[in-house]
Amino acid sequence: MKVTNEFLIPYVGLKLGKHQFDYQISKSFFDHFQYDEFDSANIKVDLVLEKQSSMLELNFKHKGTVNVLCDVTGEAFDLPIKGKLKLIVRFGETYNDENEELLILPFGEHQIDVTQYIYEMIALSIPLKRVSPNAKNVDALDKLKNVEVKDEKVIKEEEIDPRWAALKKLLTDK
Repeated sequence: MKVTNEFLIPYVGLKLGKHQFDYQISKSFFDHFQYDEFDSANIKVDLVLEKQSSMLELNFKHKGTVNVLCDVTGEAFDLPIKGKLKLIVRFGETYNDENEELLILPFGEHQIDVTQYIYEMIALSIPLKRVSPNAKNVDALDKLKNVEVKDEKVIKEEEIDPRWAALKKLLTDK
C-alpha cells in the first residue's frame, strides 16, 4: 500500500491536548488495498488524537454507507455502517504493532500513519451477511403458509407400522 500524506499525522509539532482530524473515505481508498467487497463507499472518519507527555491516544469513529450486493435478492443497495477504534501509542526502542490496541513507535519517529487502522476498522464493520431492507422473505413465507399442519393422531396412525402396533397392544393389555 502506497502511503499518502493525507493519512500521515506529524505529532511532533502538536501541542499537548486533543486534536481533531477528519477524513472522507471513498472506494479509491480501498483500491489501494485491493479490497473489492463493495462497489462504492461514502464514509466519514473522525479521528481525535490526544497528545500526552509520554503517549498518544487515538480515537477513531466512522459512519457512512457502502454499496454491496444483497445476499438474498442479489440487488445492489447502500448498507449503513458505523464503528469505532481506540489505539494507544507509546514510545520504545523498537517498532511493535503485535497488540491491536497498542502501538509502540521508536523514539526517533515524528509521525504516525493511520491508513491501516482506518482500513481495518471499516473492513471489520461490514457484516458478513448483507441483506437489503427491501428483501422480504416472500418465498419462505409462502412455503410456510402452504405447509399443512396435521393432527397428531393422524400422524401417529400414518406412521405406525402394523407390526409395532401389535407389540404396543401387548403392552396395553396388561
